[in-house]
Amino acid sequence: METDCMKMINKGLDDEMEVWGYCRSRWRVALVGVGTLCTGGLLLLLLYWLPEWGVKSTCRPCPLKEAQILLLRSTDEFRRWFRVRVHVLQSPGLSPFDAVDLQTSPAGGCGIHPYPDVSYTEPQAMQICYFNHHSMQYFWNDTIQNFEAINGMEDLRLSCSSLLSEYSSGLSRPQQDYRKLFFGENEIAVRVPSLFMLLIKEVLNPFYIFQLFSVILWSAEEYYYYAAAIVFMSVISIAISLYTIKKQYVMLHDMVAAHSIVRVSVCRGNKEVEEAMSTDLVPGDVIVIPSNGTIMPCDAVLISGTCIVNESMLTGESVPVTKTSLPNSDMEGKELYSSEQHKRHTLFCGTEVIQTRFYSGELVKALVVRCGFCTEKGQLVRSILYPKPTDFKLYRDAYLFLLCLVGVAGIGFIYTIVLSVMNQVPARTIIIESLDIVTITVPPALPAAMTAGIVYAQRRLKRVGIFCISPQRINVCGQLNLICFDKTGTLTEDGLDLWAVHRAENGRFAQLEQDPGTDCEMDSPFLACMAACHSLTKINGELSGDPLDLKMFKATGWLLEEATEEETSLHNPIMPTVVKPPKRPKVNESEVTATPDHSMELYELPDTHELGIVHQFPFSSALQRMSVVARWLGGKRFEAYLKGAPEVVAGLCKTSTVPENFTEVLEDYTRHGFRVIALAHRQLESKLTWHKVQNLNREHIESNMDFLGLIIMQNKLKPETADVLEDLRRANIRTVMVTGDNMLTAISVARDCGMIGPQERVIVVDAQPPSGGHAAEILWHYTDSSSALTSKDNSIQFVEIESDGGPSNGRLRGQYHFAMSGKSLAVTLEHFPDLVPKLVLRGTVFARMAPDQKTQLVEILQSVDYYVGMCGDGANDCGALKRAHGGISLSELEASVASPFTSTTPNISCVPNLIREGRAALVTSFCVFKFMALYSIIQYVSVILLYSILSNLGDFQFLFIDVVIILIIAFTMSLNPAWKELVAQRPPSSLISVPLLFSVLTQIMVCLSFQALAFIWVQHQSWYEKWTPLSNACNATRTGLSIDPNITHPTDHKNIRNYENTTLFYISSFQYLAVAIVYSKGKPFRQPSHKNWPLVLSCISLYIFLFLIMLYPVSAIDNFLEIVCVPYEWRITMVIIIVVNAVVSFILEQSNDRWGTRFFAWLFCQNRKTPKTRYSQLAQELQDDLDWPPRPQTCTYGKAPHLSLNL
Repeated sequence: METDCMKMINKGLDDEMEVWGYCRSRWRVALVGVGTLCTGGLLLLLLYWLPEWGVKSTCRPCPLKEAQILLLRSTDEFRRWFRVRVHVLQSPGLSPFDAVDLQTSPAGGCGIHPYPDVSYTEPQAMQICYFNHHSMQYFWNDTIQNFEAINGMEDLRLSCSSLLSEYSSGLSRPQQDYRKLFFGENEIAVRVPSLFMLLIKEVLNPFYIFQLFSVILWSAEEYYYYAAAIVFMSVISIAISLYTIKKQYVMLHDMVAAHSIVRVSVCRGNKEVEEAMSTDLVPGDVIVIPSNGTIMPCDAVLISGTCIVNESMLTGESVPVTKTSLPNSDMEGKELYSSEQHKRHTLFCGTEVIQTRFYSGELVKALVVRCGFCTEKGQLVRSILYPKPTDFKLYRDAYLFLLCLVGVAGIGFIYTIVLSVMNQVPARTIIIESLDIVTITVPPALPAAMTAGIVYAQRRLKRVGIFCISPQRINVCGQLNLICFDKTGTLTEDGLDLWAVHRAENGRFAQLEQDPGTDCEMDSPFLACMAACHSLTKINGELSGDPLDLKMFKATGWLLEEATEEETSLHNPIMPTVVKPPKRPKVNESEVTATPDHSMELYELPDTHELGIVHQFPFSSALQRMSVVARWLGGKRFEAYLKGAPEVVAGLCKTSTVPENFTEVLEDYTRHGFRVIALAHRQLESKLTWHKVQNLNREHIESNMDFLGLIIMQNKLKPETADVLEDLRRANIRTVMVTGDNMLTAISVARDCGMIGPQERVIVVDAQPPSGGHAAEILWHYTDSSSALTSKDNSIQFVEIESDGGPSNGRLRGQYHFAMSGKSLAVTLEHFPDLVPKLVLRGTVFARMAPDQKTQLVEILQSVDYYVGMCGDGANDCGALKRAHGGISLSELEASVASPFTSTTPNISCVPNLIREGRAALVTSFCVFKFMALYSIIQYVSVILLYSILSNLGDFQFLFIDVVIILIIAFTMSLNPAWKELVAQRPPSSLISVPLLFSVLTQIMVCLSFQALAFIWVQHQSWYEKWTPLSNACNATRTGLSIDPNITHPTDHKNIRNYENTTLFYISSFQYLAVAIVYSKGKPFRQPSHKNWPLVLSCISLYIFLFLIMLYPVSAIDNFLEIVCVPYEWRITMVIIIVVNAVVSFILEQSNDRWGTRFFAWLFCQNRKTPKTRYSQLAQELQDDLDWPPRPQTCTYGKAPHLSLNL
């Protein structure tokens, strides 16, 4: 609920936030200052880590309009808090689009009204509150009483025709300066923080503050060596972290800054063009696109001319795209301009304009619509600079586990204080030793040790050509259980091969033709359509464009010629792109005769087979078609040629020209996996001139066409696809196809690659929106080897299917898949939301999906608790790649920088590699976490036992344990490579699970028991006495061993040297090694530990060293480690304790691995079998639902989603 003090900004967007207003309170600030002094700065640190506490403790709530400080909270699952300061802008107007000091609108075609010079220091200047957050500015809007982001021209919600009429002349200099107050510099500025700022931010991390506290405490205890070791490791860790962060900032800065600032030509409204820097551009400026191309410094919509653009930076697809000017016709001109809807007319920031269509006397112009971080490229960079946190149960559980350790430390803290007070220990010693328990229980090296496994996995991934920009995602990839794949370029080859053409004549299909270039007549409309209906262009003399267009055009054998700049500048008429058959003599210029009636008409050439393309309607994924207007050179009438999705094209043609068996033929091709393109043609009215053609809308052109036939393209599976999908299936990982291609083609490819089994049926979900007073409905069509028909209205109709030996009631048990189009998904989401989880549970094929629908599908799958991976080639997949738990791009182009993973191997074999390494890294994290937890508890037990006799471990004992044993083992046990194949079992994702907790608790009990046993046992030995420098227990029982008594040592004030200390030091040292070996798991997720030679070598070396100094003591080492000589018989006894301890630990862990899960499932969940994940719960519910899946040829209506009626 919004109030004066709390509002919502960015409603409905990814970065939606709640915002509260606060004003500073002097008495609260003073109170916090006193608290900071009393706590030695600890309160200030706490308020730094918790910004919401910081704001609430120093400020009072107030209405947003009066706020000095704002508190922001994201509305996503992370609920992150941000603190921002409110600034004030002095401006003559309240909005950048206000006509300040003028009575007229911005300069348009009706005349230019230059702004007077604006003085921003005059009294009438208004004050506008604004704040910056994540590189975006939010300004106060009095109308809505809230802050809002100002993005650009789209905020005006103008139609295309209004944009052209009101803003095509550009802005005057004063207008530009005024708007610049709001929009600032047109620059995507990635500020590289100074090393000092990065250092401060890193050092203020709670982990390093805790380390600083530990070092101060150890120094007070005179544990200088161990404190120095921790300081050294921390300095190295901070240095590496700073280097990595700085390097990432520099790389991003260099990538963005490479072409961010260029010189541009700006139109000033009175046909004056001036040179300016791109940083001065604001929305509303009109710039001239140079004929030799440029890098776009902003988002701009073409208002005149045509451009060939390389958009690989945004789409990941390096195919040049043709951009045409914004339409101004009746229908399209009335549409509200949207950069997404009109992207075929919009030049996006960072994309490269390769060349422009040069027209004599007319400049190619574009209207700036967005600048800076508001552009598409700016949004991409923002997603990298400010990524969402990784939400993974492991990390949440790790914090809970640490809290448990803190609780254990609290018990030790109280125990130490009570014991010390009872023994009348000095207050200073009580404080130091009680706090020391905390530093022992929560190991400072834990984060570094857990990160090691991820770093090693990242290096291994790099060796197989997979690069990672978000290392924390590697662990998440170990839990992936569903992978979405794009089809073209991912599962199948990038290129298409022309298999055949199937022409239609007189309403009937002719015979198949393999080579249209030779089999078709030269003047055939079908061949002309293949040659002319495309968006190809020549770049540096080479044909370039969409691969499908290239294959289609090359199959004709025709040639394409484009007018050069010199040829165009010689004449007023526009020189078209010409396509013509090969080996035709070039027309002599003397034969050219101009039409006297129309000075802007095409040249009329002698009758020859040359076709001039005069206007183009580019391919639209929403319309699923493209068309061109052309004229035979020498001809009198214009011709329209159309190509696109067969069901769409057939619907635009005269019924009499579409063969009666069109749907059967089309279904037969698509069912066999061919990609089918339909062609159509018609002659335009003879009265049309070139000018009229340019202003015609495409609805007029693309209607009442004559159906020409079909082009059948073959899209082969990549060799690795089927095997990889089979590996994923065996690993119990679902695979889903998400494509923009035809439904039946996608189903066929899904069958070919093994996503859908040969005996499994597909249920096509055909959802229709409400129309004609009827409610929305879903038609359920079953398809397998039976006949499936695609009708002209783009819906799919199926004949009744026999059950083929299936259940008599028509139910399918685990043998069906849903397939649906993007349109059906949108209708289902709006009118049947309760059916969506059921559909995605069995949804395998999603066809005709727009880029934003791919992202939406990933979110839906995540909402039912799937861990979703996404693999695509970067073209239209960027949003889904970013949103998935593990997105892997097969494109190395700039667009893939937003994807967590990028593969240099252009096939899906990278997916199982990533999952295997993710599983290995995840298991490694569990192993290291359990090992570090046991290490802290083992050391905690040792210290607690020694505290009972007012003793402790020595400085060098701590140093030996923490550095020589723990760090070496923790970093080498992370080196196990991933297992060579995927298994059906997935590693656990939670630390708070009964088997895992049982594993930790049993090992704690074993270690506690054996330490307590040794501690008590040594005190009951016959030779035991309170140790003094004159003690000689060794010689008292074994005369053959000559050890000099340490009579030169001064009195040990800390009581380090004693028999209990020595015993516990040896026992605990071997316990660390035993626990490390027990927790170093191998199969089925990692290679066996014996193949990890650094770990094996480390363990063997440590075992040899410890056994050597225990059985054959060396005086120098004993003195260094502050251990005392004990009888040889006790050493043998300790060996027995150590061996039995290791055996018990090993047996318990193996038993827990083998039977623990089943035992605890039986013990705790015998009467409660409800699965934890939502998709498993749903699957269980549907097993008992007799009406699911819906029966063949039934319909579900919107008003009664669960009611199914026979048609």
